[in-house]
Amino acid sequence: MHQPFRKILLILIVAFFQSATGTLLANDEEVSFEEAFELGFNDAPVEREIIHPEWFKDSFLDLREDLDDAVQEGKKGIALYFGQEHCAYCKALMEINFTKPDIVKYFREHYDIISLDIWGSRTITLFDGSEISERDLAIQQNTNFTPSLIFFDETGKIAFKMRGYYKPYQFQAVMKYIVEDFYKTESFRDYLERADPPPRFTEEEMNEHEQIYKGPIVLDRRAVASNKPLAVIFEQQQCHACDQLHSEPLNNDETKQLLKGFELRQLDAWSDTPVITPNGNKITATEWARQLGIHYMPTTVFFNEQGNEILRIDSVVKLYRMRSILSFILTDGYKNFDTFQHWRRYISIER
Repeated sequence: MHQPFRKILLILIVAFFQSATGTLLANDEEVSFEEAFELGFNDAPVEREIIHPEWFKDSFLDLREDLDDAVQEGKKGIALYFGQEHCAYCKALMEINFTKPDIVKYFREHYDIISLDIWGSRTITLFDGSEISERDLAIQQNTNFTPSLIFFDETGKIAFKMRGYYKPYQFQAVMKYIVEDFYKTESFRDYLERADPPPRFTEEEMNEHEQIYKGPIVLDRRAVASNKPLAVIFEQQQCHACDQLHSEPLNNDETKQLLKGFELRQLDAWSDTPVITPNGNKITATEWARQLGIHYMPTTVFFNEQGNEILRIDSVVKLYRMRSILSFILTDGYKNFDTFQHWRRYISIER
């Protein structure tokens, strides 16, 4: 990385971490948490304690026993919730999704949920009898974003991983997908496409960021590495979540400065736009999205200079998390830390 850009980057990192106040809602006390989330959600770390619902399972952390209990009660399996203190998205899951009676009823009918702290030291007994700490299991399961939910079926096999926060209607779609066993025969992307075909409107176009690279989508990095990491945003037309991404998360001045360090590309995940992928495949945008398992819109996939995937954002993302992820990649944090969360904690301590 060029030295002037690195200097600017480090200044920006310090600035945005120092500006994190932990204030989640506007001063207007009449605004509900869910309204604030839609209108101007501040995803900086929250100060208040995050309260888990009383119906979360009180577990001794032997997953074999927990699964047996759930199956005997006629449930589909168990879910592990990976969270942490001061996580604004964890708070959203608790205070939005898990306050909706239909979601709570459906969840409790089919799954027991066990809460884990990604920094915790408690010992967990896995299905094979081996033991591991909460922290090490979080690393093993690559929980870059909290909250993360991992659903296990009645045999102890993973049915679905939910990384990051999903809004209620998306959360309900995931629940139906696993509860009704669709995960056994098709991908979540195929399930969504079949159950609710995505809009394809020729009269409207996607939002286009001013820093998107123009021209043919040639991303081949096999022979010669790029001098920048790659960020590919998969979107679709008439997408409210995509519109939100193109508001503050991508258009904040500090974010734009960070984006200068990337080759930024944008693709309609349902289009036949020709693409040469980082590993040299000649393919359409929709075929590539299918290969990558893209199901949430928008999803941003980050690749390193050699074309290897670093991580992806396939859940709700606001300004604070977006800037953190860009900084994590540009400062090579992913090379030196087990997860994004470990890097973020290190930066918070150092500032």
